[in-house]
Amino acid sequence: MLFIGIDLGTTAVKMLLMDEEGSIKRIVSREYPLYMNDSGWSDQNPDDWWSASVDGIRELIAGFDPNEIQSVSFSGQMHGLVLLDENDKVIRRAILWNDQRTSTECDYLNNEIGRDKLIDHTANVSLTGFTAPKILWVKKNEPENFKRIAKIMLPKDYIAYKLSGVFATDYSDASGMLLLDVKNRKWDSFMLDLIDIGEDTLAKLCKSYETVGTVCERASEKTGLPRSVKVVIGGGDQAVGAVGSGTVVNNMCSVSLGTSGVVFVASDSFKADYEKSALHSFCHATGKYHMMGVTLAAAGSNKWWIEDVLGETDYAKEQTEIGELGRNRVFFLPYLNGERTPKNDPDARGAFVGMSMTTKRSDMTQAVMEGVTFSLREILEIVRNLGINVDTARIIGGGAKSPLWRQMTADILNVRVEAINSAEGPALGAAILAAVGAGAFPSVEEACGALIKVTHVHTPDKDAAERYNKRYKIFVKLYDDLKDTFKLI
Repeated sequence: MLFIGIDLGTTAVKMLLMDEEGSIKRIVSREYPLYMNDSGWSDQNPDDWWSASVDGIRELIAGFDPNEIQSVSFSGQMHGLVLLDENDKVIRRAILWNDQRTSTECDYLNNEIGRDKLIDHTANVSLTGFTAPKILWVKKNEPENFKRIAKIMLPKDYIAYKLSGVFATDYSDASGMLLLDVKNRKWDSFMLDLIDIGEDTLAKLCKSYETVGTVCERASEKTGLPRSVKVVIGGGDQAVGAVGSGTVVNNMCSVSLGTSGVVFVASDSFKADYEKSALHSFCHATGKYHMMGVTLAAAGSNKWWIEDVLGETDYAKEQTEIGELGRNRVFFLPYLNGERTPKNDPDARGAFVGMSMTTKRSDMTQAVMEGVTFSLREILEIVRNLGINVDTARIIGGGAKSPLWRQMTADILNVRVEAINSAEGPALGAAILAAVGAGAFPSVEEACGALIKVTHVHTPDKDAAERYNKRYKIFVKLYDDLKDTFKLI
């Protein structure tokens, strides 16, 4: 049996073919255009996603018996606004998760409607990336397009629709629209009335591992997939990436050291961050819940320092002279793109603090890695303050390749850190959901237990953890001291 996982990302679609034992048979990737401008707008053409997916699927399955393919599922960039008219034609380019045009709409939702009210109805406050403020922007700035709306979709759901002809979404991806009652897993009537859309414009809500249909005749002709292949709806990239790392058990945590950094905590029960309004409370692809916070420049900060500033490409070499952990006197604030959790401050900027005549290049490299990890600890501390005990974290993303950074993460977060046998993340998670949807495993948890294996374990060094506790307090104070200055830069 074979299963396909499709990860629809911001710059490319990545596809993975997996068998029932978790062996990856082939990986294919296809890029597509991203349209950005100086005003912070970020768009893509949904038909480019479909063309890339069709082309990629044909290459992915070439040489394999198509009748062995049981199902296909998806991971998708979240929050994007895809609009179709009554003839199923795309009305305008999709407005993406990283688009910044909706600050006025977010101010209206957060300040006039109120953060507490938004949390009551959706478990989250409004951010520029979310879908609801994008709909409000279209209503105000493109009223003719707003009147034409017959279907509102998320990016991965457009591909699922083209493959199956079924208008569906899942709870994890819908959680990021600011239209879902996350706790009760249903569209929120208050928010729909507020945005002025009918529930008939929104997709049927499903579990991430739920089969919504099979490949339709037209899609079968284009892709080469048999019509018997089941289409499993999948989920948002963070939730599906957590499936790909096996982060599916209550209070289990994953830490992503990708371009951005993510702290993701699985939960059997619903929780919302009323006090700080900093964490996202979303449905998990397992059918349960999760909380999540994001730092915008994690491994991205390290890439900037190593490649753009130092002009190097050998990351491991730059770490060889790093000294004893917890004794570095240099700090780095990793706010190169502003910051999301818990600052929600687009004006925040990066900064080195504490340099002296004895500061070495390796001290600066160490400070960058530590600054990113301190920012992840800030997210984890909010989780802990909600009464959630986290003692183990799965570490994923490009930064997780570094044994030093893995140990540093264990010491700074004071948790057991586990590395795993796969770096494929969302694409693998999507393939696992496809397998569950096809009945190869009885649950997402059992599938992850069978397919995801721990390869390395790092436990906190007691002395280093104590040193880092003291330095973490200084790190937090530095932002408080500099935040007003950042606004002047």
